[in-house]
Amino acid sequence: MKLFEKISTPFEGCFELQPIVRGDSRGSFVKTFHADAFAELGLVTDFKEEYYSTSIKNVLRGMHFQTPPADHVKLVLCMEGAVKDVLVDLRKDSATFGKHCAFELTAAKANILYIPKGLAHGFLTLSERATMFYKVTSVYSPENDKGILWSSCNIDWQCDSPILSTRDQNHPPLAEFDSPF
Repeated sequence: MKLFEKISTPFEGCFELQPIVRGDSRGSFVKTFHADAFAELGLVTDFKEEYYSTSIKNVLRGMHFQTPPADHVKLVLCMEGAVKDVLVDLRKDSATFGKHCAFELTAAKANILYIPKGLAHGFLTLSERATMFYKVTSVYSPENDKGILWSSCNIDWQCDSPILSTRDQNHPPLAEFDSPF
């Protein structure tokens, strides 16, 4: 039985995964990761760390990534609520370098993003509250934890006044970022 549908995105190596959602009168059950199924899909599964964040409506987190040698593949999903999830390609040799693509991740749909190394990631909370879950292939490294300015990538966030951390307000703009990818 096929556990995940692998859906291509505009970015090489990046995929939207749609798991089987089983539901009944009690609620639903969703398998978000299965090592053998991921291996069959050709996806890296050497995850080293996992975490989650909670956010209220209009919180914008991003655009984040880790630089080499602590760069990582990231698996993200929205476990509660809904978010506009956005990626920016920072890979200099990529045909989509500097471009972005957006997805709506929702707990109801249970869709997952598989994000390769070299992409910046961020999201805007659309629902009153959202919980995002992450799995990454490297351990958090403060000296490699970087970002680009959320407003510097021509992304239509569809929110005039997002709630931002001081850190996210002060990342360098994409045009000034010297990509190591």
